[in-house]
Amino acid sequence: MKKLIKEFPLSSWAIDHKTVIYVIMAIFFFLGIRSYNVMPRESFPEINDTRMFVSAVFPGNTAEDIERLIVDPLEDALKGVSNLVDITSTSEEDFAVIQLEFDENIPLDLAKQKTKDLVDGVVSGADWPTFNNAKVDPSVFEMDFSELMPILSISMVGDYPIEQMKDFAGYLEEKIEQIPEVKSADVRGIQAFEVEIAVDIYKMTAAKISFNDILNSIGGENTTISAGNIIAGGQRRSLRIIGEISDPEELKNFVIKSEKVATYLGDIATISFKEKDISSYARSFGEKVVLLDVKKRGGKNLIQASQKIQALIDDIGENIFPKSIKLTISNDQSAITLNQVSDLINNIIFGVLLVVTVLMFFLGFRNSLFVGFAIPMSMFMSFMILSLLGYTMNTMVLFGLVMGLGMLVDNGIVVVENVYRLMEKEGMSRIQAAKVGIGEIAYPIIVSTATTIAAFVPLGAWPGLMGEFMIYFPITLSVVLGSSLIVALFFNSMLVSRFMEISEREISLKGLLRLTLILGGLGLILVFNQGVFRGLGTLMIAITLLFWAYKYFLKRLASVFQNEFLPRMEKGYRSFLSMALKGYRPFAFLIGTFVLLISSFLLMGIFPPKVEFFPENQPLQILTYIEYPEGTDINKTNAITQKIEADILSIINQDKYRNGDYNYLVEDAVAQVGAGAGNPEIDGGVTNEMPHKAKISLTMREFKFRNGLSSESLRSEIQQFLNGRYPGVSVSVEKDANGPPVGYPINIEISGRDYEKLILTAQEMKDFLNAENITGVEELKIDVNKNKPGTQLIIYRKRAGELGVSAGMIGSQLRNSIFGTKAGVYKKDGEDYEINVRFQEKYRYDQNALFNQFVTFRDQSSGKIKEIPIAALVKTQNSSSYSAIKHRKSIRLVTLYSDVLAGYNANEVVANVKAALMNYPLDLRVEFKFTGEIEEQDKNMTFLSNALLAALALIMLLLVFQFNSISKPIIILISIFLSFTGVFLGITLFQMPFVILMTMMGIISLSGIVVNNGVVLLDYTQLLIDRKRVAMELPEESMLPNEVAIEAIIEGGSARLRPVILTAITTILGLIPLAIGLNIDFFSLFSEWNPKVFIGGDNVIFWGPLAKTVIFGLSFATFLTLIIVPATFLITYQIKLKWRKLFKK
Repeated sequence: MKKLIKEFPLSSWAIDHKTVIYVIMAIFFFLGIRSYNVMPRESFPEINDTRMFVSAVFPGNTAEDIERLIVDPLEDALKGVSNLVDITSTSEEDFAVIQLEFDENIPLDLAKQKTKDLVDGVVSGADWPTFNNAKVDPSVFEMDFSELMPILSISMVGDYPIEQMKDFAGYLEEKIEQIPEVKSADVRGIQAFEVEIAVDIYKMTAAKISFNDILNSIGGENTTISAGNIIAGGQRRSLRIIGEISDPEELKNFVIKSEKVATYLGDIATISFKEKDISSYARSFGEKVVLLDVKKRGGKNLIQASQKIQALIDDIGENIFPKSIKLTISNDQSAITLNQVSDLINNIIFGVLLVVTVLMFFLGFRNSLFVGFAIPMSMFMSFMILSLLGYTMNTMVLFGLVMGLGMLVDNGIVVVENVYRLMEKEGMSRIQAAKVGIGEIAYPIIVSTATTIAAFVPLGAWPGLMGEFMIYFPITLSVVLGSSLIVALFFNSMLVSRFMEISEREISLKGLLRLTLILGGLGLILVFNQGVFRGLGTLMIAITLLFWAYKYFLKRLASVFQNEFLPRMEKGYRSFLSMALKGYRPFAFLIGTFVLLISSFLLMGIFPPKVEFFPENQPLQILTYIEYPEGTDINKTNAITQKIEADILSIINQDKYRNGDYNYLVEDAVAQVGAGAGNPEIDGGVTNEMPHKAKISLTMREFKFRNGLSSESLRSEIQQFLNGRYPGVSVSVEKDANGPPVGYPINIEISGRDYEKLILTAQEMKDFLNAENITGVEELKIDVNKNKPGTQLIIYRKRAGELGVSAGMIGSQLRNSIFGTKAGVYKKDGEDYEINVRFQEKYRYDQNALFNQFVTFRDQSSGKIKEIPIAALVKTQNSSSYSAIKHRKSIRLVTLYSDVLAGYNANEVVANVKAALMNYPLDLRVEFKFTGEIEEQDKNMTFLSNALLAALALIMLLLVFQFNSISKPIIILISIFLSFTGVFLGITLFQMPFVILMTMMGIISLSGIVVNNGVVLLDYTQLLIDRKRVAMELPEESMLPNEVAIEAIIEGGSARLRPVILTAITTILGLIPLAIGLNIDFFSLFSEWNPKVFIGGDNVIFWGPLAKTVIFGLSFATFLTLIIVPATFLITYQIKLKWRKLFKK
């Protein structure tokens, strides 16, 4: 016979060893607080990117040359590396980058080593190109997602000479990079300095001097050599020949040629210490600035980095730099991160208050504290575990905690409610009720917690960058639920065995006055301070007032609720359930619920919601990308950027966005031209100069400070104003990514072998789509073109060969003339500056001077100096070259891309584009496919659908293990499927978008949550049936009569009514702040007496769809648990009864 009374040994041990449990609780409490304080804060989690990059710089070469000489050999070697998923490359003028994506089965260090070994093998080959007498050396590196974007920018304004500004910027850069949390500080808007030796071509020719003569002279003179040691007078002295220059002017006295009359370098060249050619401009609100973009190291604390930089800037501005130098920090991600973290923590506090308030009405104030205790204790345990795992405090982790807020009290509620019921209705003592009560429900809550966690286990296999990004949510939630289980079985069991009472204690007036005098009096003293002390004082006064409110108002209200409303509700539920279980009605309820599920599907089909990949965010940054055709001079790009910048500033300075000098929306407006102005979605890891590109970045204020204004509306206004305003230049107004980069919504990759044909196809497709005039498309652009102007030199090989001139000699001569060549290094104040030799600027861009110059060399056979004009050896013809050549898996491709206009749904726009291209005619050797955001969306939707099925399978296995039955797991599985009705109806009725990532994760989360109540209800119902069978002295394998079984089902449902409703309410209330976007700053409420209430925000935009999905589904699932689960259980029980009767016959 099955035992009527059972205990759970571990909980019974905890009840019997209270001192040990107290010590463990104290340890967890302090470790949790410490972990919370030391965990690094950041907006998004540290992502272990599975991508590796190989880059190479080879100056003076076109994209075709870079592809042929650098990329093709490297790709041939790298495409065979193990665990490779994808390989892409970009060849541009002077630069190449290859991106390798590996699967998750290989450690990144091993992938890097394998990549480096293969690259080294290629570089060691005889055909590998050289530059400056050394082989081109490719770099192999990984890129941390958190290191891609600056954490803040520092703008420096001052009326000083450029050299002095460069010194200020260099000092600032050096000091910032010494901060351990900082990876780099990139200076924009000012160029590096060099020593330029600008040669006069005619003087050089007259003196019969070649570039090699100049290079050899500088190389031989500008050097310091140790000659060894000499012994003199009993002393050993080192002998050093000092040849290095201490001033660039010394170079003028270098002798280049000493035949007959000495020729000095100063005779044929102008020597200057100057800025290199301009490669970037930077401005803030239209004012020229020197800009430093600061990037942090992966894994380091963003907040600490920002605070140290702020302290450093304050110190330097106050004590070191002149007062006229203005230093300003902008785009500070730490402020955004701190406020996101603060808002989520306030959501947690708000949720805790709501949950504890509800618990007080259901269980009484004293007993609600047992359950309420589980919230901070589980949170602190979670912080401790997450810190040990090396996680940072980011939005993904914090939402896992918010999501777990309502769920983590479920186990505590079941424990406390069951012990309370045994003490109240069975008359057991505290310790006996605790041991027996927990024994009854220990295994069910263990299994229900395991099934909830099991729902998230498949998410651990989420592939790619998105998986790395989203995996923190299910892991955090699993840690929270695991912690809550430990708290319920060990800590709560011990506490209820010591302190639970079934009657509320009355607080005497004398005791309340004493409490008011001590707590309220101390609070009054502290409240006249500032900051933390005022907050603590206000909290003490608030607690005192709550005790008075509880004595004279809340207690009576709770008593009425417990003694009148709850019994009436239980009676009504019992009557309704009795009615629902009569005759054919269980079948009617079950079939009716399935009809409701099918109807919800049909309604979604009739009124289809908008489909989004990520939630449409209110941008924190509005990015305007400006691009001229390849080959445009940087000064022309800067001129058009200034005009567009003025237009944007006129828009953001409208009265509706301002209050005097204060702008509600825009915190900073930074324009960058040239280097650093690339679009990461298109340019990828390419970091070379971009004189034809510019970027204007508007950094928005936090949501709470925007005075109800929409940053997305501002983006739309800028888009409309700039649309078609500047012909000949591409202008795209975009927003920051709300998650990891996934590409553009409209992203069409056209692939094949013939690159000219690919570009032509892309242009024709672009013209075709523009003619279709598809609404929502911002501006179709092609990522490469063949518009880069060039000049080809065709060598007369016979003539050149007869005169002893090679193609390499001609190429070197022209390269040295235009690009220049490094002749050595000038050292100053610990910095190294290149010494570069090239033509004077007036000759450098003069074709007559360039092509009529002589190739000067000494003939090896005669020993005489020969001077051969280049024009006699070559003919010139104008040409155009590719701006870039891109590959995917060694196949050439061109991308046609566009963002969508603000206010349009990306999926709807892409669907229209796909429909337009359905029967688009293509050459047989050309293919196209949609990639970018749509490709990622399809992949993730497929994965999440499979993850849902895998989660249901895991839940089924665990339930079979728990019940040793098939019918009960199937009942719970049916309730999960039916709970989707609430989700679909909620999305349809409230016209919410179906956000693939968030809604699907919400459905998976819902699957795990719905199981909890079903498991506890069915397990307890089965326990009652077993007890009735024992009381009726029936054999163990026999079944109860139908009427008796119905009584047991009704009794089980009635006994579990409170915990089922309570767990649903607490879970929903825990998510309500995020779902509706109600934000209250509890810290400022107590410390400044200002709650800073606002509705909305970035967190609710990002997480709201997931929270609402769970709320809709769980609300409907509560009805399922209380009515449909008992009805289905009765149906299966009756089928078994009839089957047994039939079998006996």
